[in-house]
Amino acid sequence: MRLALKAAHWRYYLQLMRLEKPIGTYLLLWPTWWALWLAAEGVPPLAMLLVFTAGVVLMRAAGCVINDYADRHWDGAVERTKARPLASGAVSAGEALQLFGLLVLLSASLLLWLNWQTVLLSVVALLLAAVYPFMKRYTHLPQVVLGAAFSWGMPMAFMAIQLKLPLLVWLLYLANLLWTVAYDTYYALVDRPDDVKVGIKSTAILFGDYALPIIVLLQLGSLGLLAAVGDLAALHGVYYLGLLAAAGCFVYQYRLASSSRAGCFSAFLHNHYVGMLVFAGIALSYVLQG
Repeated sequence: MRLALKAAHWRYYLQLMRLEKPIGTYLLLWPTWWALWLAAEGVPPLAMLLVFTAGVVLMRAAGCVINDYADRHWDGAVERTKARPLASGAVSAGEALQLFGLLVLLSASLLLWLNWQTVLLSVVALLLAAVYPFMKRYTHLPQVVLGAAFSWGMPMAFMAIQLKLPLLVWLLYLANLLWTVAYDTYYALVDRPDDVKVGIKSTAILFGDYALPIIVLLQLGSLGLLAAVGDLAALHGVYYLGLLAAAGCFVYQYRLASSSRAGCFSAFLHNHYVGMLVFAGIALSYVLQG
């Protein structure tokens, strides 16, 4: 394929990568930092922090690009997404694929600083990122695939620092997966009427009238697993205060989502604070424990 990236389209490429909407980066970054701090039992090595942070930014951008490529024929029929560069025709499908390839190549360059075991795990991360956008055509559980993708940086972080994958990381992985399904279901509730019309599947459609109660159950499950992580890691009591604050955020989100579709979107955005509170609890635990 002939190189089609055009300098004049830079602003559309930025939109494709969602760089002007960092919430997705935050939701991917906080859990990765949870894992880095837990794996290092405190502040991780600077090189690891920089590599994983850059990887989050690049892979989130790549995920947004391939998601828009997969949905380019559907986004035009959805009110919230009809102005996206691919749906509007401002960027071609070829340009989007080449931008995706460039972002993946840049992400792959970061692997030079990691051990070979972590490099092997990164293959799973790439596969999850690549297949997720297409899952909404075949299953009502694309949010579960997204949760698996958003959580895969956790075992990679442990392998990079500890060269092993203890029980703790899998509890952390499952906790984040449940949390991701919960907040992405809020996101899917915003588009549910349009998705039903065009045939896109989601947990919001699968759960139907029980979507909000099921989200609450998923959030409770996530908090329970995070509490188990704190016990296994022997974290300071301040960590549990962070979990309590996160539980308060979940109550607030439920109230937002109960009001309207716009409230569901606000509830989704609010999860940034949940990730931040859990991270603060982990980081402060190691500071207070010396």
